[in-house]
Amino acid sequence: VQLVESGGSLVQAGDSLRLSCAASGFTLSEYAMAWWRQAPGKEREFVAHIAYRGTNRNYADSVKGRFTIDRDNAKNTVYLRMDSLKPDDTAVYYCKGPGLHPDRGYWGQGTQVTVSS
Repeated sequence: VQLVESGGSLVQAGDSLRLSCAASGFTLSEYAMAWWRQAPGKEREFVAHIAYRGTNRNYADSVKGRFTIDRDNAKNTVYLRMDSLKPDDTAVYYCKGPGLHPDRGYWGQGTQVTVSS
């Protein structure tokens, strides 16, 4: 299993970004996937997850209404669209899967998102 995140960048408050997670080594279409993030000096926190068919999505309260998780099973890729970014969104963003079990699955290497005020 391999998860490779990309798309992180330095942006200004109010900007948008789209992160990508390229998955390999398993059949993406059979599993839910999730995004997590870790800010400097803080514990890793849940951001969003998406069901294997994309019909069910769940978000942390802190990003609800601003972030959108999506997937393209044909491309083996999960996305995180981030709008109206805030400095508090600054973190390393990680893709996790396959599945949502807290003690199972794999982490990608992460991609850095920095939001300046």
